Amino acid sequence: MALTAKKDQRPPGPFIWISVTLLWGTVFFFTSIFMLKAASDILRQGFFNPSWREIFSVYGIHAAILVVFALAAMLVKRVIDPGSTKQVRRWQDINEGKGEKIFISFAGSIATSFLFTGLTAANFSLAARIFDLTVEFSVPAIFLAALFNIAAGLAASLIVGIIFIVGKVGSRKG
Repeated sequence: MALTAKKDQRPPGPFIWISVTLLWGTVFFFTSIFMLKAASDILRQGFFNPSWREIFSVYGIHAAILVVFALAAMLVKRVIDPGSTKQVRRWQDINEGKGEKIFISFAGSIATSFLFTGLTAANFSLAARIFDLTVEFSVPAIFLAALFNIAAGLAASLIVGIIFIVGKVGSRKG
C-alpha cells in the first residue's frame, strides 16, 4: 500500500540557512573576485590584484559576515512569513512538478550575484584596513563587476536546474 500522507514540512532551521548562505556566499565570493579584477582592468580604475593569501584572509571575515547575514535573514523571514507558509507551498509545488524548469530562482540568482559583488568589495575594503592590503575600487568598477557577476549567477542557476532535471527533482510523483 502506498503511503499518501505527506510528512509536515517545517521551515529550514539555522543549519540550513547557514550552510546554504555559506555555499552560495563562497561561490559568489570567488566569482566576484574574478569579476572585480576584470572590471578594474577593463575600466583602468582602482587597484585590485589580491594574492591567494590575501583572498583567504579576507574570506575569514566574509564567512563570519555570511553567518550573521544568514541568521538575520532567517529571523526576518520568520517575521515576514510566520510558519514559512510561502516557502512550504513552493516546496510542495516543486514536489508536484510545478517549479521552475530550467533556472532555479532566476530573479534570486540575479539579485544575489549582484549584491554579493558589493559585499565582496566591501569586505576587501574593510580587510584592507585590518590586514594592510592595497585595494582600491571605483563605484563604476564595482557596478560593472556586479553586472558581470550576474552571468555567473545565471550559470549557477542553470547548472542547478539541469541537475534537478537530470535527477528528476520536482518531477510529478505517481
